[in-house]
Amino acid sequence: MKTFTTVPVGFIDVNCYLIPSEADSCLYIIDPGSEPAKILKEIDRDKFKDFRILLTHGHVDHIGAIPDLMKTLLISKIYLHKDDLPLYKSTDNCLLPWIPLVKNLPEPSNEIENCEFRIIHTPGHTRGAVCFLFERFNALFSGDTIFHCSVGRTDLPGGSQESLMKSIMGKIFTLPDSMEIFPGHGESTTVGFEKANNPYVQ
Repeated sequence: MKTFTTVPVGFIDVNCYLIPSEADSCLYIIDPGSEPAKILKEIDRDKFKDFRILLTHGHVDHIGAIPDLMKTLLISKIYLHKDDLPLYKSTDNCLLPWIPLVKNLPEPSNEIENCEFRIIHTPGHTRGAVCFLFERFNALFSGDTIFHCSVGRTDLPGGSQESLMKSIMGKIFTLPDSMEIFPGHGESTTVGFEKANNPYVQ
């Protein structure tokens, strides 16, 4: 049963996911791309004493709200795969004139202890792209690796079509067909549906 909140934010509707975790005594915030006020409106700050940010990758549209959230919430950890740290810190990590460079970003960590999820490294869209697998509700948060009937672009710095296909075919498509996929943009889907219908990985 779904036990989390989806908050589409920003110019290109990044799906920010808010996942309460009793096991880890925190609220997980996946990909807070922008519009911090909109994200904060969905958070019961009296219910949680700890907040942790999980980044599927380092692109600017997925990280923009971090500085403002840091000012408001007691965030103990920001997870980002080490291979995306150069992208996260790059002065070219912007999409002008629509999405400017994010300033005052805190240092992320490449490690995070938890009882709730498994990190699956899925390079292709970026070198350090990951998916977060929460078995409690049979959900894979895929970032921009795979979407409903589409896949992440690979023409940006650090992208690789060959790596993306290996990640999807060798990691995501080995998961149960019933596994729900919650992507970085757009509607949710399942592993089985994408195996049968995604035109980019047939």
